[in-house]
Amino acid sequence: MKKKKAILFTVILVLCIVILSSCAADTEGTAGEEEEGVLSELIGSRSQSLQLVGLLTILSLAPSILIMMSGFVRIVIVFSFTRNALGLQQMPPNQVIVVLALFVTFFVMAPTYTQIMDNAIEPYIAEEITFEEAQEAAEAPIREFMLANTRRADLNMFIGFLGEEEVAEIETLDDVPMTTVIPAFLTSELKTAMVIGFFIYIPFIVIDMVVASTLMAMGMMMLPPVTISLPFKVLLFILIDGWSLTMQTLISGFNVPGG
Repeated sequence: MKKKKAILFTVILVLCIVILSSCAADTEGTAGEEEEGVLSELIGSRSQSLQLVGLLTILSLAPSILIMMSGFVRIVIVFSFTRNALGLQQMPPNQVIVVLALFVTFFVMAPTYTQIMDNAIEPYIAEEITFEEAQEAAEAPIREFMLANTRRADLNMFIGFLGEEEVAEIETLDDVPMTTVIPAFLTSELKTAMVIGFFIYIPFIVIDMVVASTLMAMGMMMLPPVTISLPFKVLLFILIDGWSLTMQTLISGFNVPGG
């Protein structure tokens, strides 16, 4: 009985598929035209669809572009060093540090981003240049910024890892591939950020040592030195206008072409 029901169900299913396929074949032409019309209304012209694809691509790569090809790495590391040197583990919070570093990055990179907008994005939206030309026009200011802030020793190190044929093709800095410029730039940024962080740490370490020596001389060895030194470090940071000095050091430390 179950076997007969299964056979009957299979036959009915096959008949339904045949009927639906024949109906679809009859209406394929009109449905295809209607669907094409709806899609054309939703998507718009070919240039608009290309703009949409380009915009989505830029948005998906925006975090990587911001981190790898801007001053964000140096700025956020220096801010983290400053907070740790003060002994404030959670003040300011990580979210505040990242947002502050983000806006300082936009301030530093404003001339570069303006060149990209004027030479690449706006002409491409106006259909004055092709996508390949827009890509080259957008790459040039970013490359110039990264090379201006990259140590030649770091750049030469990564060039040395290339093959002989690739090295032979490099005659000027413009011939260095972006896959080599980006890691060299990031290496230089990490090194620069740590150098700045080292100098930020020195005065606060001196305060910690003085407080620890004073407490030991007074026989108060059970009292944590950090508890006493923290207010003095915060007071010193306020008196010297520490955040302004940190911002000034960071912003003036960047070589921004056209800035």
